[in-house]
Amino acid sequence: MVESVRAVLALAEPPFELLLIDQTPEHEPETDATLSALVEGGLVRWIRLATPSITRAMNVGLTESRGEVVLFLDDDIIPQNGLIAAHRAAHDDATRPERDRMLIAGRVLQPWHLDSSRPVDRMASSLPGFVEEFMGGNFSVQREAALALGGFDERFIRVAYRFEAEFAHRAHKAGWRFPFAPDATIHHLRAERGGTRSYGDHLRTASPGHAVGMYYFLLRTRPKGWWIQLGVAPFRSVMTRFHVRHPWWIAPALLAQFGGLAWAVWLFIRGPALIGGDSACRG
Repeated sequence: MVESVRAVLALAEPPFELLLIDQTPEHEPETDATLSALVEGGLVRWIRLATPSITRAMNVGLTESRGEVVLFLDDDIIPQNGLIAAHRAAHDDATRPERDRMLIAGRVLQPWHLDSSRPVDRMASSLPGFVEEFMGGNFSVQREAALALGGFDERFIRVAYRFEAEFAHRAHKAGWRFPFAPDATIHHLRAERGGTRSYGDHLRTASPGHAVGMYYFLLRTRPKGWWIQLGVAPFRSVMTRFHVRHPWWIAPALLAQFGGLAWAVWLFIRGPALIGGDSACRG
């Protein structure tokens, strides 16, 4: 976290303000001291949340921000120089209609892209264009427009899988399109501790915290064939090389999937938790 904060502050074009929405219950003393010094120096606004929630943290960022555009970044990234300038340029591009300047998707380079162990996907591409979805660790959005959509649905709990896709679904219905800005690049470090990482590895758990988001997304958006996906997804989740090599994890994984489905149905019945609506959901 500290490394990422320092890297953002060191950009050639620094942020107008830097909000740190901190969901880690307890830091090492050195981390606390460093963050406190940054706050005292007026470089960071440090907001601590008691319970880890990605969507809650993002809604807090939206409501607390004082800027017209909010850039969301993960806490385990290193920004490439020009990140903020690239996002700003995309929002200020008057040659585009307004619907194409509401949300800008940035480029995310994962460790496996750098060592070529996996193919480059669309969000790591160097080619501009439009994307159907975005990654929550590097995108910018017009603050008022995001608030008008209700922000992020806080029914996406625990690891909040597919929360971006659900927001994208609402944004597309409102007429938005998402330009992809390859010059707005971050390097994702994939830290193993802190925040919602406390919910563990999705391959080695019986907890439904990883599965619930996918099922809630299907219930909320109902894409073509959604009911088939609901029935097939639990079994597809264990059709992996990991489970072939570790078959003793198949039963816990299926338990997690069916528990996630039941949890998602309960959340769906309660309705979305959006800014300006029912935002009482915290877990």
